Amino acid sequence: MSNTRAVRLEWTGRALRFTGSGTEPTSPTMEIDGDNETAPGPMLQLLLAAAGCSGADVVTILQKMRVGLERLSIDVTGVRREEHPKRYTHVKLTFRMSGSGLDEDKAERAVALSLDKYCSVVHSLAQDITVEREIVIA
Repeated sequence: MSNTRAVRLEWTGRALRFTGSGTEPTSPTMEIDGDNETAPGPMLQLLLAAAGCSGADVVTILQKMRVGLERLSIDVTGVRREEHPKRYTHVKLTFRMSGSGLDEDKAERAVALSLDKYCSVVHSLAQDITVEREIVIA
């Protein structure tokens, strides 16, 4: 498998709505709405991408720890600059999880491995962005 990834985005001809899909590898089509009306816009999708990337890591890591994960949700908050470019300056991920065999140490280890080592999306963000984490075990 190649390390190259590619996508194609096409304007729908309506407002700031686009459809896009992976071309390498191929993937299903999704919508991006710059007005956040019919689908998340690009900045919200960036937060979703960070959550999805880290979530996949955490699930995989906890499975290797033999945790019977029953629930995982990740809330992500991003604080943006007032001036252009209105990029994120601070991102906070709150992991809420439960499962058999799950304790604070395992949860913290899984999240730390994801955010500090494995999550490609988080590591693709600018180095000066503060990435904060919180873990809530139900």
